[in-house]
Amino acid sequence: MADDFAADGALAQAIPGFKPREAQRQMAQAVDKAIASRSELVVEAGTGTGKTYAYLAPALRSGKKVIISTGSKALQDQLYNRDLPTIATALKFNGKLALLKGRSNYLCLERLEQQTMTGGELNGQTLSDLVHLRGWASETVEGDISTCGGVAEDSQIWPLVTSTNDNCLGNDCPLYKECFVVKARRRAMDADVVVVNHHLFLADMVVKESGFAELIPEADVMIFDEAHQVPDIASQYFGQQLSSRQLLDLAKDINIAYRTEIRDVQQLQKSADRLAQCAQDFRLALGDPGYRGNLRDLLSDSTILRALTLLDDALELCYDVAKLSLGRSALLDAAFERAALYRNRLKRLKEVSQPGFSYWYECTSRHFVLALTPLSVSERFREVIDERPAAWIFTSATLAVNESMVHFVERLGVKKADSLILSSPFDYTRQALLCVPRNLPSPNQPGGAKQLARMLGPLIQANNGRCFFLCTSHQMMRELAEHFRATLTLPVLLQGETSKGQLLKQFVEAGNALLVATSSFWEGVDVRGDALSLVIIDKLPFTSPEDPLLKARMEDCKLRGGEPFDEVQLPDAVITLKQGVGRLIRDVEDRGVLVICDNRLVMRPYGALFLNSLPPTPRTRDIQRAVTFLQQAPTQ
Repeated sequence: MADDFAADGALAQAIPGFKPREAQRQMAQAVDKAIASRSELVVEAGTGTGKTYAYLAPALRSGKKVIISTGSKALQDQLYNRDLPTIATALKFNGKLALLKGRSNYLCLERLEQQTMTGGELNGQTLSDLVHLRGWASETVEGDISTCGGVAEDSQIWPLVTSTNDNCLGNDCPLYKECFVVKARRRAMDADVVVVNHHLFLADMVVKESGFAELIPEADVMIFDEAHQVPDIASQYFGQQLSSRQLLDLAKDINIAYRTEIRDVQQLQKSADRLAQCAQDFRLALGDPGYRGNLRDLLSDSTILRALTLLDDALELCYDVAKLSLGRSALLDAAFERAALYRNRLKRLKEVSQPGFSYWYECTSRHFVLALTPLSVSERFREVIDERPAAWIFTSATLAVNESMVHFVERLGVKKADSLILSSPFDYTRQALLCVPRNLPSPNQPGGAKQLARMLGPLIQANNGRCFFLCTSHQMMRELAEHFRATLTLPVLLQGETSKGQLLKQFVEAGNALLVATSSFWEGVDVRGDALSLVIIDKLPFTSPEDPLLKARMEDCKLRGGEPFDEVQLPDAVITLKQGVGRLIRDVEDRGVLVICDNRLVMRPYGALFLNSLPPTPRTRDIQRAVTFLQQAPTQ
């Protein structure tokens, strides 16, 4: 296998521009060994190591059934459409490859049929999208909605014509034989290598526990890329959630069943309308949007408790009315089961005195989520691993804190794993400069955004844009964008004004843009070459101490005799910062300046922990030196 990575190996012969990298070869050997011994392995592979090829080659060579889980649907598509075919061709791999996404990524023919029968309620654009989808449904082979041109990805039609675990009719569906999800699952069962994403993998683990038909087949090799995301995603799925979207969707399905199949039971419509109204009333009772708060505190408010009781009563009414018509409609039978499930969930969410969980809620302008999340997923994830004997491999560019894997392996319960830290092959001493400017405003200081914009405007201008300004809050992002738009002549792009893919395209095409963004641009974004040579981070990315989940994890840590700041807040912030920093140097030819606008990096003792966890880059406090570095021609 190691010969695949040699200067005259299979990869060099088949992939133009492939160069042997020692770190890549070391990782491939470790993966090969873990597969052979069916053991656990955790690898941090710095940017530029080539970790994707390093796990794909030994996985394809193993001849075993392999599942690869990655951090997002975009990375999943990239792996399946670009990286896997490249390696498969190079190694002359003849096995079958399959891509498997969650249910809501496939067109649901039954729900499309229902919408067509009741389409009179849809507005102009949504109705036009529905007509377009009917044509597409007869042409598509796989039903993957990301391949459907002509309907916007944020169209209101999608939730109406896709299914979720909750509302899928399963074997009772009249169109079960034509179902795109069932076909995708069959392809996955037959395939040698299946590409999934973390959300699907973990949702599937939870569904398996409740005895439903699962999507993901058993395998001999489990590989998690972007593994730093797994503990947080696992905590979502090992908890419980109830959202207004689920309740409104349930009300809609009961209404459709009434209008299409059970027209003689008008109580169905009345109970569904009442549920929808109570869900909207409860959202209004929560107050201002954009807030994540503590559910324990919320439920001590008598007004909120009254609104929640009315919501529970409305759910009970839907349950009782649907029960009287059981057996007359597969859609209504499924709605009845969901009403029972949601009532149990609501009951569980109201039991806020149970230890070991964080109880929280979140509301947007139109929706809400009520949730409980386990403070630790290590035991549950350990059970998942122990029930499935296989090689379990976790890799990412950001797993270690201060050159130690302890934080990651303890959070995920993989203490038995071998671990390996491989540095990036990039020459940071020559390619990059880290600047922590003098006279910075302190974090959260009033007027801080204006001061930063004034201080950094000349640097951005001197670099002719080509800059990501990564922020730790939406408020800071909006304020900075406003100041920059008022003072710079360069194009200023703002996250949220269009889709992520569209923004990146505009950024690269402009050639002189400033992109001001928050969390979703800190990772999974790859801009190489001159297009991006300046990355500015507004402050160290500590999660707000008011975040209920973080608060609960810190309290739990304290109860166990630990140090919450050192064991919870600090490691999380280090890993997030490493992700943001990783946007700058993406290739051996890249050059650039990283600016971190936080004095704590050089003034506080814990600043050293952040610096030790970052690539070894020369440092300065002088913005002028940063300007000079950006204007110099690269030294060979």
